[in-house]
Amino acid sequence: MLQITDSIAIQDWELDERFVRASGPGGQNVNKVSTAVELRFNVWTSTLPAEVKARLAALAGSRLTGDGVLLVDSREHRTQAQNREAARARLVALVQQAARRPKSRRPTKPKPAAKRKRLEQKKQRSEVKSLRRSKGED
Repeated sequence: MLQITDSIAIQDWELDERFVRASGPGGQNVNKVSTAVELRFNVWTSTLPAEVKARLAALAGSRLTGDGVLLVDSREHRTQAQNREAARARLVALVQQAARRPKSRRPTKPKPAAKRKRLEQKKQRSEVKSLRRSKGED
């Protein structure tokens, strides 16, 4: 079981791990041993709260497949166990980020002094540009 927050946890049966061969340097180890991990987590059928699912889908971006499966890939370490832990840690971090409720934005209005200053600057700029114009007398 992966503990995300005090109230949110992901059960082991919700995760699907697949081990594949990693690319890159590593000699015979790379060619023989499947150390890279593809961690699959179905967001829509999970036990997460609905609002967390929606935020997680938005955060996941291209890592989310069409049928709602989140793919987390780890191939930075040379052992299966380390890659497995790294993939799980990445999933936990992503779900923790989705679990945080974003702050609601309070609309604000510009102060009267700021409005005055903006209009004065516009007038100044207009004056500069009008002085640049040719008079058009032929």
